[in-house]
Parts: sequence; C-alpha cells; structure tokens
Amino acid sequence: MSDAPRVAVFRPNDERIEDAMAALASLGADPVADPMLAIEPTGETPADASYVVVTSKTGVELAADAGWDPGDATLVAIGPATAAAAHDAGWTVDIVPEEYTSAGLVAALRDRVDGVSVEVARSDHGSEVLLDGLAEAGADVTETVLYRLTRPAAAGDSAVAAAGGELDAVAFTSSLTVAHFLEAAAERGVRDAALAGLDEAIVGAIGAPTAETAAEHGIDVDVVPDEAAFDALATAVVDAAGMSADATDAE
Repeated sequence: MSDAPRVAVFRPNDERIEDAMAALASLGADPVADPMLAIEPTGETPADASYVVVTSKTGVELAADAGWDPGDATLVAIGPATAAAAHDAGWTVDIVPEEYTSAGLVAALRDRVDGVSVEVARSDHGSEVLLDGLAEAGADVTETVLYRLTRPAAAGDSAVAAAGGELDAVAFTSSLTVAHFLEAAAERGVRDAALAGLDEAIVGAIGAPTAETAAEHGIDVDVVPDEAAFDALATAVVDAAGMSADATDAE
C-alpha cells in the first residue's frame, strides 16, 4: 500500500461527496470519489401527524424547500446530521435516538406512540424495520416518499479500481451503496474481480444494517464505527488501512 491509502467513497454528487473527500484527505487518505446515489425528488411533502420522523438531510432540505413546516408536530430526526439540517431550516427537533438507525428510532418511540399518528418522511429505499416497529408499538403509521434514490449511469470506476487491486479501502454509507457498487461492477464485467479486490482491502460500513447487506453479498466488513456518521466511518477506515499497511510492511 502507499503511504496515503486510496479510499473509495460513494456519497451523492453534491456537497456530501465534497465533504467526504475533504474528511478523508484531512486524515491522510487519497479519496476516490464514485457517487453511487442520485436523488430524484418526488415533489411530495410530509403528511400531518402528531409525530413526524425524518431520516436524512436530503429529506429535510427537500421538505423545507417546498415550504413545509412541522408546526406543532413532535419532530424526530434519525441522527445529528439530519437534526442539524432541520435546525438550519428553522425547525425544532424534539427527539434524536441514541442509535442512529431505524431500529434506534423504534426504540426511542415505542413507548410514546401507542394510538398516535406517526408520519415517516424519507426516500423510496427506507427500511421496513421502522414502519413495522412503529406499527407493532401501536402507532397509526403513514409514509411519504420525498425522493427516489437511483444509480448514476457513470458510477462504477471504483469497482474497476477494486478489481485491479488499486483500492486500499472502501467506505459504504448505506445498504444501497453496496448494492449499486455490485450492480455497477456487474455491468462493467468485473463483479467477481471487484469482490476479490474488496477481500484484499479494508471494508468499512457506516452501521450494522449496511454491514449486514454487505455480508449478504459475500463482502467481509472490517470496520463499523460506534457512531453512524461519516466522519466516524472515515476515521475508522483510514486507521484500519494504516494498521493493515503496517502489518504488510512488517511481513
């Protein structure tokens, strides 16, 4: 490996990929940007409910741009980044779960929502864990799809790099980035070689659901940070890549 590990990152092609690359570079890595998600707004806004759950910065920004406001609803944000976007929109966030996942949201809300209306506003690829868990807790659950997540036509350079043994690490930030990486690899005819390349690299997943998806596709995950945030993932991946490099040099 080189002194600066090459780390592939898959965030959407906006300020998120720029911020991710800057974070990796600040840690001494050589970022390889390969956006695996494109955002297609539906034009919908959250429905009225006693509780409104937002699960991404993107969803918050789209709702705010459309003029939506939570009003008297109890606003629930899946994690700090989503909460920060809500604060930037001028909204008050009432609840952020301890664990920034669908399961964490269910745990935070299950004792509050029996017989209560709960609106979940998110992408078209949201986990059923959230809807099912809230329904089992007795909530009257509705869901509004604010945007669809698709794979950009140009995605896949990182898969080719992995197939060629040119990546030291990858940072998967959602289950969908895993699926899109493998789809892009298959389209380019390098799926098996890309999987072999990932076996030789450090694979990071932002949280347990993403790690589980990777495992289901035969990808061994090396690091999952304690906090489901990109900065934590970047640090964990770069640290692991550095330790791997030190071990290789010692052989």
